[in-house]
Amino acid sequence: MTVKSLKEARRDQILKAAEKVFSEKGFQNSTISDVAKETGVSDTTIYEYFSSKEELLFSIPRENIELSKQMLDSHLNYISGTTNKIRGMIYHLCKYYQDNPFFASISLMTLKTNKKFMETDTYKDLIAYYDIIINVIKEGMQTGEFREDTDPYFVRSVILGSIEFVVIRWLMYNCPSDRTQPLQNVDPLFRLVMNGVKKDKGMKNFNFRIKIEPDEQGDE
Repeated sequence: MTVKSLKEARRDQILKAAEKVFSEKGFQNSTISDVAKETGVSDTTIYEYFSSKEELLFSIPRENIELSKQMLDSHLNYISGTTNKIRGMIYHLCKYYQDNPFFASISLMTLKTNKKFMETDTYKDLIAYYDIIINVIKEGMQTGEFREDTDPYFVRSVILGSIEFVVIRWLMYNCPSDRTQPLQNVDPLFRLVMNGVKKDKGMKNFNFRIKIEPDEQGDE
């Protein structure tokens, strides 16, 4: 293993430890010493990689965003039809949060309301990642699968907002293995979204003209 890969492995180890510590204790109540203890290194070692606790916090999402995007891109390559892609994206986001509860807690319960995080490059990467949803919705409008008056940005907000609510509620109950699990909500959310955007190809607004003519034979 090279020196560079050793450093990368140590950095990843620190980030994973920080995820766990910040999630369990809360960012404000956590210290660099807590992260160092969880990692099994000294405080000085942490500062060799991150200049402050805040920088450490803001670094957590980057690797997760890159990994999640790679997984989603690979997943979508095997799906045909924008309707199926929408379900695939909802499934992927729910599964990633469910499989990574510490990251979900940091992302949705700590960084979501942090204004400084919104000024970082990582936040810009997150927005670019969510543009995948926009592109799929626009594709559906072009192919005629979705209604022409669909607002892609509003639909994205509905999808992300619903997923975030479900995940936060699950986290608040300490991640139980019941119907509150994010993956249990994939199809209900998918059907809700589709009811709003899918183009109705049924027969509508047909006008009928009925002409009544007298009996040619008449009465005798």
